[in-house]
Amino acid sequence: MTLTLRLGLLRSGLELRQFFRGRESVIFSFALPILLLIVFGSVFGGDDVAPGVTLTQYFVPGMIAAAQLTNGFQTLAVQIPMERDRGVLKRLYGAPMPAGAYFIGKVAMVYLIGVGGCAIMLAIATAFFDVTLPATGGQWLTLLWVSLLGIAACTLCGIAFSSIPREAKRAPAVVTPVALVLQFISGVFFVFTDLPAWMQQIAAVFPLKWMAQGMRSVFLPDAFAANEPAGTWELGRVAIMLGAWVIVGLALCLLTFRWTGREDS
Repeated sequence: MTLTLRLGLLRSGLELRQFFRGRESVIFSFALPILLLIVFGSVFGGDDVAPGVTLTQYFVPGMIAAAQLTNGFQTLAVQIPMERDRGVLKRLYGAPMPAGAYFIGKVAMVYLIGVGGCAIMLAIATAFFDVTLPATGGQWLTLLWVSLLGIAACTLCGIAFSSIPREAKRAPAVVTPVALVLQFISGVFFVFTDLPAWMQQIAAVFPLKWMAQGMRSVFLPDAFAANEPAGTWELGRVAIMLGAWVIVGLALCLLTFRWTGREDS
């Protein structure tokens, strides 16, 4: 176990280098959420969604959650099929390296990119859009556990979803619409309670809605909780739903992950 962990952490450095060498992954997974924050913040900065809460302040927590979804789910669901088609996974599976080290490297990469992206977005939001950083230890703790559970759920789902595209070149066309739809129905680009009730119910099945709600509890005033569907932040339910998706994602990974393409099976 110690060897697997050590090799996995070493591999995370390789994964990071490969990620930042890929222009597409840097643009769509890392830079795009930051650019969207700047654009939406500049366009809607003066509009209020509630007394003392601007649309930009509402938008920032959702964008942080969406960035975590992008880094975990979208990046891996596209990246892994490419590695599978190039035969990288087949070679790794036949190598002496424990298989678990590969997944540890991927997870560590996603977490490191997530931390870096979140820090940049918070710096921009506080400097230009009047977003206030968490003021209490409890808020920072909530930010931490929502991020840890949310990224874990998205990462595991991304690994599991990577088995769906039949060819690597089709992966972006399969994965991107799923990520975009989740963002539109989960309160990222719009105030969640302004969405149709049926759309809210669908979003509540998936983790992004709960990630965004948990993030709002950190960055918005406590009084804004009255504007949530249940009238409270429901942090206990946020933890339960994200924890459930971690379990579901892990089970799907174990059941569906393939080291080789379908033609090699």
